[in-house]
Parts: sequence; C-alpha cells; structure tokens
Amino acid sequence: MGFINRAVSASLFEHRNRSFWLLQTAGWAGYALVNYIGSLMHEMRGIYFVVLLLGAYAGFLLTIPLRYLYQRIWELHPAWLMLVVILSSYVVASVWAVIDNATYWEVYKFGFRPDSPFFYFKNNLAKFYIILSWSGLYFGIKYYQMLQSEKQKALMASSRAHQAQLKMLRYQLNPHFLFNSLNAISTLIMVRENDVANRMVNKLSHFLRFSLDNDPIKTIPLEKEIEAVALYLDIEKVRFDERLEIQLDVSDQAKKALVPSLLLQPLIENAIKYAIARVEDVGVLTLRASVEEQQLLISLCDNGPDAPAEPQQLLSGNGVGLQNTQDRLASLYGKQFELRMKRNEPQGLCVEITLPYQTLETK
Repeated sequence: MGFINRAVSASLFEHRNRSFWLLQTAGWAGYALVNYIGSLMHEMRGIYFVVLLLGAYAGFLLTIPLRYLYQRIWELHPAWLMLVVILSSYVVASVWAVIDNATYWEVYKFGFRPDSPFFYFKNNLAKFYIILSWSGLYFGIKYYQMLQSEKQKALMASSRAHQAQLKMLRYQLNPHFLFNSLNAISTLIMVRENDVANRMVNKLSHFLRFSLDNDPIKTIPLEKEIEAVALYLDIEKVRFDERLEIQLDVSDQAKKALVPSLLLQPLIENAIKYAIARVEDVGVLTLRASVEEQQLLISLCDNGPDAPAEPQQLLSGNGVGLQNTQDRLASLYGKQFELRMKRNEPQGLCVEITLPYQTLETK
C-alpha cells in the first residue's frame, strides 16, 4: 500500500509538472500572438514579429525562476507572501523591460541607443502588470490543484475507511470472537452469575453498536475511543480472568485529542491474539497517550514473548489490524503521521502512533 501511495504521489507530481510547462508554453505563445495581431493594426514591419518572439521568450524564461521561488515561500504568512510576490514580480518585470527594449532597439531600430539608461526601463509598469497577472494565475491554478487533490484525498480516505470498517467488522465478528464471548456469558449463567452475565451482554451489545454507529472517517475524542476499547477489554477479561491486566496512562490534554474512531481496537486485538494469549503468567497491556509540541503520542505495549528482532518489518506484513490502521492513517493524515513498531523491555512489543493534535475547539 505504501508503494501505491508513493506511485500515486509521483504520478500527481509528474502531472502537475507537465501541466505547468504546457500552460507556460501556451500562455507565452498566446501573448506573442495577441501582440502580433495588434501590430498588424499599426502596420509594423515583418521583422517586428521576431522582436515579439524574442520578448515572449524572455518572459517565458524569466518567469520560470518565479515558479521555484513561489514554491519555497508557499508556507509564508499571507502578508509576507503578497509582499514577496509584488517585489519579485516588479524585479522580473524590470529585467524583462530592459531585455525587451534592448531587443527592440537592436533588431527593429538597427542598433539605436537611448541618451539615458532610464529609457531601458520604458514600459516596465505595463510589464509589471503582466508578470503580476502571471503570478496570480500561478497561485490560482496552484490552489485549484490543491483543492482537487484534497477532494481526491477525501474520496480515497472515505473509500479506504469504509473498506477498513468492513475488514475490521469481519475481523471482530469472526466466529472465534463471538464463540469466546458467548461461551463466557453462558458459563456465567451456568454458575448463576446472572448479574455479571447481564452486564457482559450489555457491554457486548454496546461495543457492537459503537462499531456499527461510528463512521470510520469521522474523528472522535480519545476519551470516547478509550471508553469503547474498555467495553471490548471487559469482554476479553471474562475470557482471561486474572491473566489480563490493563494499565492506562493518558493525560487530560490527550483525552481531548481527536482520533479516528476504532483506531485502537484492532491493535489491542492483535496484542491479545499474538501476545497476551501466549503469556504464561499475567498479560499486561499498557496504553499511554500524551501531547508534546502539538503532536498526540499514543503508545500501546504488551509483555508477550517472542517479539521479532526487527518489529518495524511487521508493518509490511499481511496482518489485518496493522495494515488497516496504517492505510486509514495514511488516507486521513497523508504524511502527517507516524506508525512505529519497537520492542518493549524486558519483553513484548510496542506500537507507537504520532498524530497532529486536534480538538473539537481547534478543528
């Protein structure tokens, strides 16, 4: 999936790069054509067409550096961005005016030289408007491309999120999971633990309702996500009894952070299936969450045996939980997230997720 994402990004970059050169060439060719048509009304000599071509070519070349400059200053504050655009456009227009005037005098006026060097800047204000218009078109097209990219990203995120939901529900509601849950409830009824069994049925129904009611493309506060995970863990605790211990270390600030719904459940189910179930003594799941430098840091660790020497390689495997999580985060956050795997000391595995810190107030 990561390879596909990189391929799509490369394709979009190549498409935008090709579009720039096509528009750049067509725009300046159109500029030369319009000026040529205007020259016919004034009965200019045929050699004037060469002057127009050279002038358009100079404008073509001089605006190329502007593109790379604008790419570098894209993240500036709007006021500074506007100031840089105006100044750079004026500088380029002045250079273009000098080249255009010198070409006109050399080719059309047979080597004419003005008395004052200020004449070289003749018509630079008109050319400033042209370069400023070029800059406006560049930013307009760029913002349009960004808007289309965001729409495409949102559609892709929605599609992948719903696919992830279907896979997640298939992963959750497999016969093994339901068998264990219902068998635990049946056992409680047999030993006349009816109150406990009733609570377990309620927790199971609430968890399934949460899974079905929450759109996976929506974000919810981490506190609500942990409440849903607690319902799932309560069901698993009946199965493992005293062999499952849950440790939570979540800051108040982190509880307000928005995360994709059901982000943690597939990771916890992975940890229970591949780690806790293999622990001979007490299996410990530790969930930590904090906020540092406007980044939400989530860590889920287990104390299972036989952790791989290179845990990061698990992300490129065929595991449903990790793959779904990675795909959803890539769709929702692009490059603004990190998903890491590392060994837990003295034994076990940790999944670490870094997301942009957002709350209901800041979103």
